[in-house]
Amino acid sequence: MKPADFNYLRPTSLDEALGLLKTHGDEAKALAGGQSLVPLMNFRLAQPRCLVDLNRIEGLSEIKITDRTLTLGAMVRQREVEQSSLIAEQLPIISEAIKLVAHPAIRNRGTVGGSLVHADPAAELPLLSIALGASFHIQSRREKRSAAADEFYQGYLATAIAPDELLVQIDFPLTPQDAGWCFMEVARRHGDFAIVAVAVLLNFDGNRTVNFARVALGGIGPVPIRVAAAEEALLGEKPGSELYRRAGDAAAQAVDPPTDIHASSGYRRHIAGVLVRRALTIAESRVKGQE
Repeated sequence: MKPADFNYLRPTSLDEALGLLKTHGDEAKALAGGQSLVPLMNFRLAQPRCLVDLNRIEGLSEIKITDRTLTLGAMVRQREVEQSSLIAEQLPIISEAIKLVAHPAIRNRGTVGGSLVHADPAAELPLLSIALGASFHIQSRREKRSAAADEFYQGYLATAIAPDELLVQIDFPLTPQDAGWCFMEVARRHGDFAIVAVAVLLNFDGNRTVNFARVALGGIGPVPIRVAAAEEALLGEKPGSELYRRAGDAAAQAVDPPTDIHASSGYRRHIAGVLVRRALTIAESRVKGQE
């Protein structure tokens, strides 16, 4: 199929782009990598009257570390993240997860900001933003503001961004230096969206007791979530297979996944528990400084 007619606008500055979004309001859509928006337009599930192309705007594609924070411009390509030695060193869970995003051809064009704003609850980058507690920097002609990850996602394919706003930057706090990590998912085929995905971070104190734990799940509801029950089961405990089984059981009991053509609710709940247990085992093996 082909998209409905639209006006193509190509601003050369952020201020110009924000002005166009303000002028055209709900009739406009911002175009980043186009890997989600363009297929929706081809199927006429999205029919914007104006397409505002962000690809000529400078300053939205930086990768940098500042003050224990990884900062990514919204227009950073997913392939750049995959190939970044800085990200692999500072936040290896991102490097692990990004390889599961679709296929190289998609990652070559797809942007970090585009995936986050599209907000598919089964996508890898939204889940990472929840697990790491990312901050989203949003801008319009009216104001600049920030939103925490758990405020940013407001439902299936819905975020806190207004029609006249753009996501310009994302801050990912760095994890404790010695923390282990794991990102894994179950999908029908390589490159598909996950049926269930998990992101886990784990660290120990000097007595080898869990003092830092993050457990987040995607594909189990309208938004990715951190699973407080699983994190609470881990904190203050000695690591081991029995502890990870209890944390996985807690995660499975805490979620109420949907049933769709890909999987039943019960299957997703079971897989969530299994993935949490397996991911914690791998994360433990990656904790640095173990005897």
